[in-house]
Amino acid sequence: MANDSKTWRCGKYELSFDRPRIMGVLNVTPDSFSDGGEHFDPDAAIEYGLAMLDAGADIIDVGGESTRPGFTPVNPDEEARRVLPVVRALAKEGAIVSIDTRHVAVAKAAVRCGASIVNDVTGFTDPKMVEFVATSTCGVIVMHAGEVAAPARTHATVQLDTSAAAFVAEKAREAAAEAAREAEKPARRRRGKLLGEPKTEAKLPGGVVQPSLPFGDPEPAPELTGEQKQETPAAEQATPAAEAAATPEPAPEPSDHLAAMMRRSARREEAYVPTSQLRRFTLPDSAPIMRRVMGFLSDQARALIHAGVSRDRICIDPGPGFGKTANEDIVIQRETAKMASLGYPLMCAVSRKRFVGAVSGVTEAAERDAATFGVCLGAIQAGANIVRVHDVTGFAQFLNGYWAVAKPQPRRAFVAVGSNLGHRCDNIRAARDMIAEIPLTCVSNCSRIYESEPAYETRQDAFANAVIEIKTELAPLVLLDELMKIEAELGRDRSKKAKVNGPRTIDLDLLWMDGETHGGKKLRLPHPLIGERDFVLVPLEDLMHDPARFFRYNGVEVKEPEDRVGHIVGELGRM
Repeated sequence: MANDSKTWRCGKYELSFDRPRIMGVLNVTPDSFSDGGEHFDPDAAIEYGLAMLDAGADIIDVGGESTRPGFTPVNPDEEARRVLPVVRALAKEGAIVSIDTRHVAVAKAAVRCGASIVNDVTGFTDPKMVEFVATSTCGVIVMHAGEVAAPARTHATVQLDTSAAAFVAEKAREAAAEAAREAEKPARRRRGKLLGEPKTEAKLPGGVVQPSLPFGDPEPAPELTGEQKQETPAAEQATPAAEAAATPEPAPEPSDHLAAMMRRSARREEAYVPTSQLRRFTLPDSAPIMRRVMGFLSDQARALIHAGVSRDRICIDPGPGFGKTANEDIVIQRETAKMASLGYPLMCAVSRKRFVGAVSGVTEAAERDAATFGVCLGAIQAGANIVRVHDVTGFAQFLNGYWAVAKPQPRRAFVAVGSNLGHRCDNIRAARDMIAEIPLTCVSNCSRIYESEPAYETRQDAFANAVIEIKTELAPLVLLDELMKIEAELGRDRSKKAKVNGPRTIDLDLLWMDGETHGGKKLRLPHPLIGERDFVLVPLEDLMHDPARFFRYNGVEVKEPEDRVGHIVGELGRM
């Protein structure tokens, strides 16, 4: 299950998996398969990324190169031009940003701009990419992209001749071929590679062997020798003109390995037609498929660890849709528990993929969100930790509804309460009682009520302040909405005409929640200003030992008392 003990360290952030985490897809491309061009403008992309954070995304995955079947490779300079402004802006708002790239130059630039995760679609098969992440602190996503079944062999159409002459000719050809093999003594194959061929693996620091890309090409058919051509009956030899007339010329393969693999994958899907041949099972055998997928993911994770990447920075992704048929993708998804047992955080990245359309009967990619949610739920139940989706708003609602019923999970949180209009202490006590009525939430402790100097906007009356400790099973953004409803009911003016730090009947700030890190315009966790507010840190001393040390450990910069704002000047009583 997703509520396990795994953690994922990504730069200055650490993600826990007491609940599944949502990764929002942000394609800054003109040609992505389901939303190409919608966020190609950097300003539109930034706005959409912030909207996904406010809707419930924990991570934003920014990509500047489409890897759809038949895609055109993008120059790293162009890819960087697309993504870097977006990465920089989202990281500035406290977002955990993932850069979806296979180019080391783009990854380096994005991490410098604030990205915390490198999501490599080629699974860190480039030694330069491995060398870079080994010298950084970012999280890494190892993805499998490649065919998982041996390429089907093609057979020429043969017209049978049952005459004795044909039998004798066939025996003569076999004898001649055997004699030719003995004479030439070709190099024997060992484990699928010819002895004497140059090795393609690259060595990493420490002597680790880096595997080649998992993009297998079918072996070419051997050409007939001149002697064999002469012995072949004319009926079995096709002239070049006849071959050209019978077989259309295939489109040229792109030189890019990933593009070539994705083009072959698309042709496999298009060329498939049902036959009358009976099959014993509805799906292919899972064992050879999972050996290739899990073997690659395990090998690459170990190679990264040997190169210097700590284990708690590594996440794995089986790469649905990359070189795989619908049947193979379903087999892989059904084996999610096996992949989760490898011990790394596991990504479920099935959003709007072709196989989701195949099982749901939905042709248009953008209309596959409901089916995506169903596949994701199955993966979560089997142990997936991170779900990569296009429709963050819909999936966050889906997940919150499921998790509230299926997974009892009360978590500790702190809410700061302040008032400087009307009966200040009564306002704070009323807010406490209303917080206790929030669904799936209870008040477990309260600080005393203190009087403090006004902060930021000093020309106003002194404030009454307190901190309330709660336990809640709500998601952070859902809890924040409930707190905003309480503010409105108690008369808080949040209109544009009201001063941001001006007088108010009540002010409720969600300061911190156990296991939650969040960025965006709507909510930041931990609260970005908690370390400079004396009117928050002093009441917290009633609820925990040494709050300054506690929040410093959680990555918050805490100022010394004399450098803070809103200093406490007195005590007004108990809650």
